[in-house]
Amino acid sequence: MEWLEKLNCAVDYIEKNLEGEIKYEKAAQIACCSTYHFQRMFSYIAGVHISEYIRRRRLTRAALDLQSGDKVLEVALRYGYESPTAFNRAFQNIHGITPSAAQKEGISLKAYPRISFKITVKGVSEMEFRIENKGKFRIVGLKTALANSIEQNFKEVPQFWQKVSQNGDLAKIAALINREPFGVLGVSACLESLKQWEYYIAAPSDAEVPLGMEEYIVPACTWAIFPGESDSPKAIQELEKRIVTEWLPSSGYEYANAPDVEVYLSPDPSHPKYEVWLPIVKK
Repeated sequence: MEWLEKLNCAVDYIEKNLEGEIKYEKAAQIACCSTYHFQRMFSYIAGVHISEYIRRRRLTRAALDLQSGDKVLEVALRYGYESPTAFNRAFQNIHGITPSAAQKEGISLKAYPRISFKITVKGVSEMEFRIENKGKFRIVGLKTALANSIEQNFKEVPQFWQKVSQNGDLAKIAALINREPFGVLGVSACLESLKQWEYYIAAPSDAEVPLGMEEYIVPACTWAIFPGESDSPKAIQELEKRIVTEWLPSSGYEYANAPDVEVYLSPDPSHPKYEVWLPIVKK
C-alpha cells in the first residue's frame, strides 16, 4: 500500500544517515505526514520509539565497525557520541560489554536489524467509528509546552493531567464547557506551522478566558471519531494504537495537518467514557 511505501522510504532515509544527522522533519516529509504524527505512527507500528530505533541501529553498526578494527573514538564520533564515556555507556546498555571488548574476535554481540513495514493480518475485533466534518471551534483551558520527542511527551502529558487534577484546575475547566463536544479535551497542537508544540487540557467553550488560562482555535477538519470506555489507565493509548495500526492503513484516509483530540465525556473516574478524534484527509 502507498502509505507503507512512504514509511519504508522514511526508514531508508534514516538508514542512509546513521553516520550523520537524522532530522525527524525530513523523515516525516518523506512519509507525507507531520513530524508529530510520523513519530507517533512509527512508535505504534514498530513497537519502539524512533529515537530508540535509531540508537539501536547506530550501535549495531558501531559493533560491526569495531569488529572490523576501527578505533573506539573514531566509531564513537561517527555515530554521534561526543565523548568516549557516553559511547561506552550506550554501547554497554545494548551489547552488555565495553566497546574495546567488542574488538576481540569471537565476542558475542547483539544486532538490531533494519525495520521494514509490511501488512500483517490481525484479529477481527470490531472497531466502532464515525466520520464527521466539523468547522473550527474554540477551547479554553491550560496548556503546557511539548518536546519534539514523542517519547518524552508520553511521560510528560500524564504528569500534566495529574497536576491539573490534583490542584483543582480540572474542575474549573469542566465548569467552562458550554458547547460540543461536551467533555474535557486533551488537544495535541503539534502542527508543522507551529514553532512550539503545545498540549491543552481544555473545555469547548464560548466563555470569557479565566485568569491564568488560554484559548485555542481547533481548525476545521474531517475527523474519524472512535468511542471507548474503560477504567484501565492505558486503555485510550491502546485504542489509539489500534486506530493507527488497524483502521488507518485500510481506511482510504491519511493524517490531516490538524491536532489530535481526546474527548473525556464522563466525569465518573470509575467508569470513564471517551472518544479519540483522528484528523483525516482522503488520500
